[in-house]
Amino acid sequence: MKILIFVALMISFSFSSTVDEYLNSLKQEALKEDPNFKNFDAKRGEEIFTSKHIGKKGKEISCTSCHGTDLTKSHENIFTGKTIEPLSPKTNQKRLTDINEIEKWLKRNFNDVYNKEGTAIQKGDVITYIINK
Repeated sequence: MKILIFVALMISFSFSSTVDEYLNSLKQEALKEDPNFKNFDAKRGEEIFTSKHIGKKGKEISCTSCHGTDLTKSHENIFTGKTIEPLSPKTNQKRLTDINEIEKWLKRNFNDVYNKEGTAIQKGDVITYIINK
């Protein structure tokens, strides 16, 4: 039992420190974009995540098109049919544990859905939304 608790704490710490480190770097970028920036906001992140746009392939999509609205469950990529494991780190402990992976997928998904790379504020808001789901 002690081993399970230790492993759970280590995984939680790994996730937390990685996300905190990434959000801190985004905050520094956000302050350059907007000197009045205060904090990332899960509500703004939800609006970004759920809003629909004409995506890269000319189809109206949102992040929820592939990730669904319940981020604790697996969903299907609408273009490839591949299963996407839960986005929520609360149910998928592999999520948000590697900054390079976080950056890669944010860049790709912002480009696919919004036809642009997200700003530091937008990325931070979306990550804040995800970790609170």
